[in-house]
Amino acid sequence: MSPTPDSPDRPPPRIAVLACDVMQDEIALHTAGAAHLVETRFFEIFLHDRPDHLREILQRELDTVDARPDIDAVVLVYGLCGRGTVGLRPRRHRLVIPRAHDCITLFMGSKEAYSDHQRRCPTCYYYTPGWNRARRVPGPEMFETMRRDLAARFDDEDIDFLIESQHEQLALHDTATYLDLGTAAADEEATYASMCAEFMGWKFERQQGDPSLLKDLLWGRWDSGRFLILEPGQQLGQATDESIMRAEIPGPPPAP
Repeated sequence: MSPTPDSPDRPPPRIAVLACDVMQDEIALHTAGAAHLVETRFFEIFLHDRPDHLREILQRELDTVDARPDIDAVVLVYGLCGRGTVGLRPRRHRLVIPRAHDCITLFMGSKEAYSDHQRRCPTCYYYTPGWNRARRVPGPEMFETMRRDLAARFDDEDIDFLIESQHEQLALHDTATYLDLGTAAADEEATYASMCAEFMGWKFERQQGDPSLLKDLLWGRWDSGRFLILEPGQQLGQATDESIMRAEIPGPPPAP
């Protein structure tokens, strides 16, 4: 029988981890000495731009690690991520994922803490070390990259219009909230986030993250309130309430 959260004296379950690159340093920090972690695979942050492709990649990799006979479960260090994880199906082992819309919940420590912060600051835009490194956050380099990418397809006037449209969408925000979990580059990336906030004309706040949810995910301390635990044959579905996600039974394949 696999270890359970209410069996503290048992070793953690042996797991394979599928994770987004944005969490790479945080996972390394909080799995130091983790002999139960059999394999970890990271995936490009840019897959978030194409949720259907993200789902396809994750299912393929899930099938590969799920076939291993030397693990007890597969852990996903993702949330719903634009529905990019909806529809994933484990075949052999349990699949565990935090009840989260996105990775900011993992930095906040719980979906309740994230929801509370959003209520207090609905105009906040979240920055983290991994998102900063990828230059996927509002700031000068994001707009430079956008202009460079558009140059191959549009003339200057259209590019200016598209960039201005992006600025207008981001004008719904007025605060850059930087979160970190104590990684080595946390201070350096906080400086970068502060510079981005100045560029955007936003306020800046640095908030210390809470690693408890990420640590419990990676060390096998799983409860149904914070994690969805899918059994083989079940499918990950989106829920419309505070549980965020649910286990579903896949329907029969379409007739040929």
